[in-house]
Amino acid sequence: MVETSVRLLRLLTLLQGHRDWSGTELADRLAVSTRTVRTDVERLRVLGYRIESRPGVAGGYRLGAGSALPPLLLDDDEAVAVAVGLRAAASGSVRGIEETSLRALAKLEQALPSRLRHRVDALRAATVSAAAGGPTVDAETLTAVSTAVHRQERLRFDYAGHDGTATVRDVEPYRLVYTGRRWYLLGWDTDRADWRTFRADRIQPRVPGGPRFTPREPPGGDAVAHVLRGVGSTAWPHPARVRLHAPADRMAQRIPSTAGLLEAIDEHSCLLHTGGESLSNLAAFLGTLEVDLDVLDPPELRDVLRGVAARLGRAAQVS
Repeated sequence: MVETSVRLLRLLTLLQGHRDWSGTELADRLAVSTRTVRTDVERLRVLGYRIESRPGVAGGYRLGAGSALPPLLLDDDEAVAVAVGLRAAASGSVRGIEETSLRALAKLEQALPSRLRHRVDALRAATVSAAAGGPTVDAETLTAVSTAVHRQERLRFDYAGHDGTATVRDVEPYRLVYTGRRWYLLGWDTDRADWRTFRADRIQPRVPGGPRFTPREPPGGDAVAHVLRGVGSTAWPHPARVRLHAPADRMAQRIPSTAGLLEAIDEHSCLLHTGGESLSNLAAFLGTLEVDLDVLDPPELRDVLRGVAARLGRAAQVS
């Protein structure tokens, strides 16, 4: 029985190589007869794996896409690559899959043998990011919050306000939102009977959590837009409001949601709520949009843009 189980795992590993295998090739690899290969293929099908087969000389076997994801068999290099990729995605480098990446990473790291965990840790320690980030958030905090979101369980946590005052919150967590600088939790505060946005770096989860709940629909139906609208004045050291002389749907294709919030004014213009680490960086960002614009605030940004325009004008005159 042990020998059969090992052989089935080896057969599954070969089939996950995304190629067609003839019965003879598989028999040679597994050191068995083609009849045994056919029997093992049927065993895998009984277990729920969809294995496609074609008869004839040019026929063979291929692992097809089934109704559910089968257990993946990864070699050492593949496992390390997946772990590193998930860490990058969970940090916000891949927008929209942060929460899912955290859950997948937690499952993978539990299964990694010690030698592979050391390789993953070494890669993480030796790698730095050039991206500008906000306050760091403990991975265990993000994992606890994302798990509560996924399981639809109320979350109890200690929260430090901007003035340092600590409070205990009881929240129905809806979504984790990454703005490019900070992580935020959008949730329904049960004590205040209203939606609230919390900075994840100020959250300290309590154990155990609360009971399950039925998720509510967030204001406007868009968690990202609600969070960006709520934290726009504090998410950046230099927030700004800019009228763009272009339709909102056109600018939405050029401006990621993490860079600001777009609001349509009419069919020819829109309002951009954005910000930057400095007014100079913000001016440079606006210059990349390649559309006419009006700075509504802050007034200081207009002065910076005038200075940039003057310098570029002088540079254009050099022969």
